[in-house]
Amino acid sequence: MNHAERLAAFVALGQRLQQLTDDELASLAARARNQNAWFDQPNITSAFKGVAQMLQEETLRTWAGRYRPEPETPRQVGVVMAGNIPLVGFHDTLCVLLSGHTLLAKLSADDTVLMRWLLQELTQLEPRFEERIQLVERLNAADAFIATGSDNTARYFEFYFGKKPNIIRRNRSSLAVLTGRETAHELGLLGEDIFRYYGLGCRNVSSLYVPEGYHFPDLLDALQPWHRVADHHKYQNNYDYNKSIMLVNQVPHYDSGFLLLTESPQLVSPISVLHYVTYQHEVDLADKLTDIAERTQCLVSAGALYPGSFPLGRAQYPAVDDYADGVDTMAFLAAL
Repeated sequence: MNHAERLAAFVALGQRLQQLTDDELASLAARARNQNAWFDQPNITSAFKGVAQMLQEETLRTWAGRYRPEPETPRQVGVVMAGNIPLVGFHDTLCVLLSGHTLLAKLSADDTVLMRWLLQELTQLEPRFEERIQLVERLNAADAFIATGSDNTARYFEFYFGKKPNIIRRNRSSLAVLTGRETAHELGLLGEDIFRYYGLGCRNVSSLYVPEGYHFPDLLDALQPWHRVADHHKYQNNYDYNKSIMLVNQVPHYDSGFLLLTESPQLVSPISVLHYVTYQHEVDLADKLTDIAERTQCLVSAGALYPGSFPLGRAQYPAVDDYADGVDTMAFLAAL
C-alpha cells in the first residue's frame, strides 16, 4: 500500500463521517456514553466534525505533501492514547498510518467505543490497513513511542520509553486574551472554547488574561447560552463542590449559576471554574504569556489578532498541522 492509497483511504473515511446518519450517530453516542458519561451526543458530533475537517482531500494532500511519502524502513510505533475527550487519539493514528508505519495502539479505557469504530470503518474502506493496525495492552514490540498523559504519567513514560525515539506529552492548558473591546457576539463565541467537552480537553480555555478593571458581567451575560452544561450531573456536581469551597474559604469570585470565575495565576482550573489574570499594558501581557509559553497548548483572541492565537470559538477545531505541544509528529515519524 503506497502513500497515495493510504491518503485516499483517509479521504474516504472523512467522507464517511460526513455521511453519518442521525440513527448511526445516536447509536454510537449511546454506546460511548455508557462507557464514559462525559461523552454525550453533542460533543461526539463535534469530535466527528473536527476529524472530518482534517480529512478533506485538498487539506490532507497539502499537509502530507510536506513530508517524505514513504519511510526508509517501516517501524512499529506504539501510541498511548488519552481518553479525556472523544477521539483525541485520532490525530496520532492518522500520522502513524499515513506516514507508512504500523500502529500499535493502546487505547484509553475511556474511549474504546469510538476509536474502535473509527478504525473498523477505516479497515473496511481499505482492508490492507488491517495488517498495519494492532490494538495492544503492552507496547514491548514498539520501535518508537508517542504517549499522552499527565505530568505524573509522563515520568513513567520517560522511564519505560526513554531509550527509544519518543514523543511524550505532558499537561498543557489553553487561555484567552481579552482586551475589553470584544463585542457580545465575540464573547459568546468564547463559550465554545470554554465549555465544549465540559472543559476536559487541553485545548479548553481554562484561564483568561484581561486588562485591569475588566467588566466581567458583560462576559458572563454573553456566556449564558451555555447554561445547559449544568444539565449534566457530573458537571453540576463539580460546580456545586467548587462553589462550596469558594464560599467556605471566602474566595472572591463571580458566579453565573453554572460557571465560577476567580482571580488566580494557576493555568489549570477545575471543571466549572475559570481563572483570570489581569495585565496593565501590551508589554506586561507579552511578558506574562512568554513566562507560560511552554505550558500553553493554544491561545485564543478576537479575530486571532494576538500573535499565534486562534479566533474565538475555534480552539476545539485544530487544523491537521496544529500539533499537540507544538511537536511536529509527522517530522518525528519521517525521521525514524
